[in-house]
Formats: sequence, structure tokens, C-alpha cells
Amino acid sequence: MPRSCVPPLVLHAPPLGALLRRYAAGTALTCEPVDEGLLNRGYRLRTTRGRYFLKHHFDPDTASIARQHRATERLADLGVPVAPPLPGHDGRTVAVVGGHAYALHPWIDGRHRHGAQLTPGQCGRLGALLGVVHASLEQVMRAAHGELLPPARGGHVPRGLGVNAPAGGETPPTCDPRRDPRRDPGPTRGHAPEGRSAPSERPARAAAAAPAEPTTAAERTSPVEAAVPAASPDPADTFVLIEDLLARVRRHRPADSFDELARHRLLERRTLLERHADRRPPHSGPVGWVHGDFHPFNLLYRGDAPAAIVDWDRLGVQPRAEEAVRAAAIFFVRPDGTLDLPKARQYARAYRRAAGATPSELAAAVHRVWWERLNDFWMLRWHYERGDTRADSQFPAASALAVWWTRDYEAVCGAFAD
Repeated sequence: MPRSCVPPLVLHAPPLGALLRRYAAGTALTCEPVDEGLLNRGYRLRTTRGRYFLKHHFDPDTASIARQHRATERLADLGVPVAPPLPGHDGRTVAVVGGHAYALHPWIDGRHRHGAQLTPGQCGRLGALLGVVHASLEQVMRAAHGELLPPARGGHVPRGLGVNAPAGGETPPTCDPRRDPRRDPGPTRGHAPEGRSAPSERPARAAAAAPAEPTTAAERTSPVEAAVPAASPDPADTFVLIEDLLARVRRHRPADSFDELARHRLLERRTLLERHADRRPPHSGPVGWVHGDFHPFNLLYRGDAPAAIVDWDRLGVQPRAEEAVRAAAIFFVRPDGTLDLPKARQYARAYRRAAGATPSELAAAVHRVWWERLNDFWMLRWHYERGDTRADSQFPAASALAVWWTRDYEAVCGAFAD
């Protein structure tokens, strides 16, 4: 019987004996590390009582982890496909052993599916799923936070989620790529917008029941502090970063094809920013509770249906429509750096219906995410500043997308707002 699970090149192994004594999960038979994530570490665990996913949280904030767990429990009660953690003998879902925090989840059989593997109808169901997640989070987190956020405009979320509902027929706004967004920041919901989260397209590993009162210190913390207007990326700062990255590219030896592409994209992006600097949006858009990292590796399918949305570590108050646009830019990007706009349109229509979002709100989010992409170089920073090459394979398509998006801005906007 294994007492610990030691993956290659990992200094810390989970203390399985001490952990499993906290649960009614039997005795460990096998323990295998799964693909290592950026925020946590995970293990495929088989015991005398079944199969589980053991998650080692790098974040030491156990109150925040417990808040994530309670949110997924409430979402599960509403019928959202999630995999809430299992409680221990003491009722807690976070186990701290040796100064490390763990959670035990049921093992979910499934696979990840990129947008190219989805039919148009499945793309619509994907958009509806994210819309339901946003509307449901607003419902359950309002209960936890004492109505600090306004009710979702999408109305009541029925059990079963309506993920197969047809798209609504809203009137689309005009999408003029030449308009100055500072004169048209988009609609507001009566609460303050907030700055963007870290890029959600980065690589990651996959994995009315709300109580009336908050039950943990983290849940009693108001999200209002997070909902502070934040400026969009300043191109002046981006120009400085571009020069620094170009210098790093020049110094890299031996020079290779990645260096050549990086230099080309940096020079290209600098020209685009010089040309479009006056189109900087003033701030992020209307906020609500979001998953925070919704992309193909955090969604498991069983057959044609979503089985579980996993990895809720970035749960927080963020611009909802921007998460929808950002997720679509990951699901539906092609290898050549273009978006599958017909599929994105199916997705966006269903999202708007489920989330109660307007076409104008999605159009404004398209503009802000486009600007974000123009100013974002996280893949190159990982490569040249940290020596981390895990995102290198994504760079060709992601870097081409910003250029194509700029050229076909109106078509992209139309796909999300039509």
C-alpha cells in the first residue's frame, strides 16, 4: 500500500496515510501525478473504496479555498456540472497536513474538447453553460455576501440550467472599429467595474441550496473592494516592455526559430499599438462573480455533454462579458491565429440569453479583450524572463490572433453582438 505519491522532480509528496485518515475514502492502492498545473498539483488516487482526485493547493489561504468549495457545492445544488470536494470526518473540505493544504474530489471520467471538436449546436450549449455559471454564481454568492451585488438580469435560473435553450433574438449594436471607445464605454450594471485578471488562456491542468448567511471568514469578506475601476493597459508601458523583450531576444544564444518569430511579432505589435493607441478603452466593464479561468483544459466532457467544470481557484469578481469573450478566443482559435467566427456566434448568442447580457455589453467586451491582447506578452515573458517554455507551443497562434483580430475587428465584434 503506498503511503505517499512521489512524482518526478517534485520535492513534496502528499502524506496519503495522514490524509486518508481524515476521510471515509479507504486505503490508498495507487497514486499517480497528473499533468502539473500552474496553480496547484494533482494526483489520480485509487483506494479500496474508489477513485479520487487529490488536489494539493499551493495557495496557503485555506479560507479562500473553503469559499471556492462552498461555491461549487451550491452550484451543484443548482445543477451546474461541477465536482465539489468531499468532506472529511470533521465536515471540513480542506485538510491541512504538514503545513500543506489538500482537497479530495471524486474522480470525473471525461476528456477535454477544443472548439474544433464541437458542433455548432455544442458551441451554443458551451456558451449557455458559461452564461448559466455566471447567473448561478451571482445567485449563490449574493446569498453568501448579503446581496452586495445586484440580481442577474437573466432572471431565475431553473434546475436543469436551460443549456439547450435556443439563442435569443437581440438587436445588435453597430460595431465600428474606428470609434473611440472612451466616448462609448458600454453599459453598466450599477456597480463598479474592475481590472482584468491574469490571462486565462495560459496552460493549465484540468479537474435553491445556498445558505442565507455566510459561514466562513472568507465568505464574510465583501467583494466590493475587488470591484474597483481599473485602467486598461497603458501602451506607454507596453512600448517599454517591447523594447526590453527585443533586447532579450537579441541576447539569446544560440538564436533559433522562436527568437525569429518573437522579434517579428514584437515589431509588428509595436506598429499596431502606435497606429491604434487612441483606441484605448478607459477601464474594464461591468462585473460579477466568474469562474476566472474558463478554457478547454478546465472543462471535462463525457460523450457530447459537459461533465464537470474544474479548477475554481480564480473564482472572483471580474468583468463577466470579458470572461465570455476571452474564453471564446481560446476555445475557437485556429492554428493559423484566426477565430472560427460562425462557432463563436453560436456560442455568444447562447451566452447572452443565459447570462442576460446585451449585445452592446459583448461588443464592449470584445473591444477591451482585443486591447488586452494587443498589450499582452505573457508567453514571451515566461520564455525570456523565466526560462519557462510551457507556453511556447501556443505562441504562434496566440500572437497571430492579435494581428488578425485588429484587421478583422468589425467581423469579430459582429460575431459576438449579432
